[in-house]
Amino acid sequence: MAVYTEVSDEALTAFLAAYDIGTLLSYKGIAEGVENTNFFLHTTAGTYILTLYEKRVRADDLPFFLNLMEHLATRGLACPQPIRNRAGVALGELCGRPAVIVSFLEGVSVKRPTPDQCRALGGALAGLHAAGSDFGMRRDNNLSVEAWGPLFRGAEAQADGVSPGLAARVCGDLAVVEAGWPRGLPSGVIHADLFTDNVFFIGDDLSGLIDFYFACTDAFAYDLAICLNAWCFDADGTFHRDRGAALIAGYEAVRPLGADEVAALPILCRGAALRFLLTRLVDWLNVPPGALVQPKDPLEYDRRLTFHRGVTGAGDYGWVE
Repeated sequence: MAVYTEVSDEALTAFLAAYDIGTLLSYKGIAEGVENTNFFLHTTAGTYILTLYEKRVRADDLPFFLNLMEHLATRGLACPQPIRNRAGVALGELCGRPAVIVSFLEGVSVKRPTPDQCRALGGALAGLHAAGSDFGMRRDNNLSVEAWGPLFRGAEAQADGVSPGLAARVCGDLAVVEAGWPRGLPSGVIHADLFTDNVFFIGDDLSGLIDFYFACTDAFAYDLAICLNAWCFDADGTFHRDRGAALIAGYEAVRPLGADEVAALPILCRGAALRFLLTRLVDWLNVPPGALVQPKDPLEYDRRLTFHRGVTGAGDYGWVE
């Protein structure tokens, strides 16, 4: 989430005139994240999130994301719901950008998750995978292993200016991951971006999942690998095995991993770390002037990769046979 496109009071009021969500009271830009322009939207009918789609989100993909959220909610998953206007249409246009209003979920995200919260996240992730099993649309993952080489080549010349030796480290990781990337693992709808700021808790209870704009069709175990990276490391690269064990156990309580998925977990975790290092590096080097955005540190994932390079099996992440 971020603010790249400014929205005037007049433009927003005209946009809201097509909806039955009351009168505008206030709105405020959300600076966290890096992908889209987001606002908290307060009206006489309640609180909502307004999103204007920027950058990597393609307009052709939006029906997939919006229909997926509606589908998952019908299967009992707590996630934002697109608000349709009086014509029954969820997707509109505001300030020259595709735009949508979604419902607001109560809860807070955690900065330093506990093992219990990781266990809850694992169960919710497996529940998402199960809930999407009969979703009728497909979207290829356009930020999977085939995309990482081109991303790296676009940033390679400036990488060592971010950290000495970064280009060589990434080049080595990329060679290993491309050569060993697993194919044919159990697949379906995955979230692909389930960081701590995309999961809400009320007390110790998980209250909802948000930000489905990287959701796609890919390996379930890759989604788990993304979460192990996002939930089980400190910023300095320290891995917390107790969190990893709880996350995996929470996932397997709903959907046990197959032997092929367990064997692939180390390369999937290394690849997931590489994916986020590269996209963060590109964003770090290309912040638009004047944008209200806080680019995320790519070197957090460089430090995670130091851990992944020494892993010998899924047990190092907390998996228990």
